Amino acid sequence: MKDIDGRAVAKALREEVAAAAERLREGGTVPTLAVVVPTDDEGTAWYVRSIAKTAGKLGLDCRVVQLEEPGRDEIVAKLQELSADPEVHGVICQTPLPEGVSLAEVGWYISPFKDVDGANSESLGRLAQGRRTFAPATSAAVLELLRHEGVRLEGARAVVVGRSTVVGKPAALLLVNESATVTVCHSRTKELAAVCREADVLVAAVGRPRMIGAEFVKPGAVVIDVGTNPTPDGGLVGDVDYEAVAPLASAITPVPGGVGPVTTMLLLRNTVEAARLALEHP
Repeated sequence: MKDIDGRAVAKALREEVAAAAERLREGGTVPTLAVVVPTDDEGTAWYVRSIAKTAGKLGLDCRVVQLEEPGRDEIVAKLQELSADPEVHGVICQTPLPEGVSLAEVGWYISPFKDVDGANSESLGRLAQGRRTFAPATSAAVLELLRHEGVRLEGARAVVVGRSTVVGKPAALLLVNESATVTVCHSRTKELAAVCREADVLVAAVGRPRMIGAEFVKPGAVVIDVGTNPTPDGGLVGDVDYEAVAPLASAITPVPGGVGPVTTMLLLRNTVEAARLALEHP
């Protein structure tokens, strides 16, 4: 068994992003990410501070836009304003959102050219067509880790547990675009463990702590754990029971230290890419 070191992958991405951002700054463009925060959730606040700190170290500007009394109209107005701002190259909307407001709904108001976390349904449609677009950073991190490990996806059996439009569905589309044979599972899948045991590549993105046990994993499978479930002592555990599954897997992502660090770096890489494309196609 091998741990897939997300921090090492993120470190390589940091160097790539910093170099690309420096080239843009030398030409007078500062890649800028705007983060709309319509919540006072402390976990979200910590994550946003982490993004802003990392962005600053790599030569990007990060505008954090805190909405004090957000409703749907306020969120939409701010996303439209930032999408129209030529000084802003990437726009994301953090969750959780107010009751009755969905990311799919408000994400429509982020320009597809600045949609660096794949929230606009047009971005998901382009992904389904295999066209160039920004995929949600977490799902893109799954592919980045698999590529880093040299996992052959063409013809491989892949199972994704979870069907959200933020992770599960886009991860499945990315795998399909790599010519994997993909099954998407969910809470109503019959004989879930048996289906998962068919996978050469198993992606757990269901949001239930340690749900995926040894009975779900074929010996030698590669396991990517997207889960980030808080524990009472302030830690994090994944959707995979790491201790039970690790002896069976040929490679597995730990939590923390797997998908998470790569996700942040891909958000910033997408922002730099969006800035570059804006110069080419103003």
